[in-house]
Amino acid sequence: MVAIIGQFCVNVSDLERSVAFWENVIGIPVVSRTEIETAREAVLQSPHGGGRMQLAQQLAQTGPIDMGSAFWKLYVNTDDCAALFDKTVAAGCEVVVAPARLERWPVTVALVTDLDGYLLELIEYHQDTPAGVPDPKNV
Repeated sequence: MVAIIGQFCVNVSDLERSVAFWENVIGIPVVSRTEIETAREAVLQSPHGGGRMQLAQQLAQTGPIDMGSAFWKLYVNTDDCAALFDKTVAAGCEVVVAPARLERWPVTVALVTDLDGYLLELIEYHQDTPAGVPDPKNV
């Protein structure tokens, strides 16, 4: 038996605002959209590989997204952590941790919260990208 994580779905408060952020700031395009009776949805995936993310605006939802305690953070691999960090902050993300090169691993990371409050870890590998993880520096 083989299992592969295909995509995950997160709720957003404003689908068009979230799509604009992920496409124009992060650089991951929408590959499909759908509307169902209860939600408007968009699926995003990099043309360079990796998983797919579905954004869903629940039509009955009002107010901010209830983060609860189940979701911790979403990793975004990049070839330039500092530049992507600057773009996210300019787009309105809240700074949690500015870009820093870690001593324990050969990476630079930064943490921001997006416009719905999701914690994003921006990560740039300097060597040894984990097996199976697309390396943005090789694109």
